[in-house]
Order: sequence, then structure tokens, then C-alpha cells
Amino acid sequence: MLKGISLAYCLVYQQSVVLLSVIAHLGVAVKMDRVERSHIEVSCAIIEADGLVLVAQRSVSMSMPLKWEFPGGKIHAGESPRECLRRELMEELSIAVEVLSPLPPASHDYPGFSITLFPFICKVVSGDMLVHEHSAIRWVLPEDLKSVDLAEADIPVVSNYLSTLGR
Repeated sequence: MLKGISLAYCLVYQQSVVLLSVIAHLGVAVKMDRVERSHIEVSCAIIEADGLVLVAQRSVSMSMPLKWEFPGGKIHAGESPRECLRRELMEELSIAVEVLSPLPPASHDYPGFSITLFPFICKVVSGDMLVHEHSAIRWVLPEDLKSVDLAEADIPVVSNYLSTLGR
């Protein structure tokens, strides 16, 4: 049996975690020099209208299927978080927004990757909202955000947002 296998720069995905468990179960010594996890940066919008906030439900084909989130997406190289947000909202919902104010970034570690959200409070300035990527959207009262089944990374964004409202 192989002893002292070096798994330098191994990306940890669920499959590799299972593989490492099998290797360990077989008694093979595994040395982890460095584990690289992917990190993504995402802009997200807290879209306000008439005292309500928009949330979007992830589709069944997305990771974390059917969880709710604030709409937005991955920041491309050379793109600012604000530019990303405007692009993503046009792509996902066919709307243009005015970015009113930023909230503090929020980071979260998921199994296999980490994420930093760059949230912005926004309002729709043009477009008829159409859902292109999500399963559904809905408008909720800000205080009801705590009872929505949100993706874990969005939970601290809710707390930060509610604190700006004094709630």
C-alpha cells in the first residue's frame, strides 16, 4: 500500500472528501500540504419597493436548490461590484437599478468553497421584471426576511440590512 501520499494543492469538493475518507479507511497515510478552496466574490441587491424587499429562489439546477437569496451574481475580472450588480440584474431580471448604498461585505464558508457577498441597497429604475434564472421571486416585508429559507451566506446580509432600518 502507498504510504505518505502528498496531496498538494488539492481542491476539496464533496467527491474528494469522500475519496480522502476512503483512502484513510484503507490505512493509507495522507499528507495534506495545502488545501485550496475556491473563493468567489458576488454582488447582491437588496431591492426595495413600497416598503418591501425582493428575494429570488434558486432553481433546482443551481447549487443550493430552492434556497432564497438576494439577486446578483459573480464579479468578473476587472469589473467593480456595482458594475457586476447592474449587469447581473439586467441578465437575471431584465431590470435596471439605481444603487443607493452599500452594506458591509459578508463572507461565508461552504463545504468546498467560500464566498464574499458585496450587498447594495437598490431600487428599480426601469424594466419589466422577468425571471430568467431563478425558480421564483417574491416581495417580503424586511422583518419577514428572517423567516425566509435563505442561503447561509445571505443571513448576515439580512442582519446588516435590518440594522440600517433600526430593526
